[in-house]
Amino acid sequence: MASIFTKIVRGEIPSYKVAEDDKYYAFLDINPLSKGHTLVIPKQEVDYLFDLDDDTLAEMMVFAKKIARKIGEKLPCKRVAVVVLGLEVPHAHIHLIPINSEADVDFRKEKLKLSPEEFQTIARAIRLE
Repeated sequence: MASIFTKIVRGEIPSYKVAEDDKYYAFLDINPLSKGHTLVIPKQEVDYLFDLDDDTLAEMMVFAKKIARKIGEKLPCKRVAVVVLGLEVPHAHIHLIPINSEADVDFRKEKLKLSPEEFQTIARAIRLE
């Protein structure tokens, strides 16, 4: 059965796309810790990030780096945190989270509630062309 992320890649579930190439897809987290919180996934459905082959993992990090740089340029933050959790969805992914302090990376805190228009504006601002 396809993961929710595979369904997003296929267009079966809508997303706020930030970047895409033939191997990877990045989109805004719909339950963000901060504005610009982005998920980066391989299109290949693999459950755990560290089960990816070395080339795929390395290329995914380079793909994520481009997005992180754009987030840092376009959104007010001191850094972009990279977080690997991977238990909630059985599809390898990383979180790119704009932060101003380490306390900003607390998945127990209440998530932001953004309107579709806010998500669209953020996605447009950080989208890789």
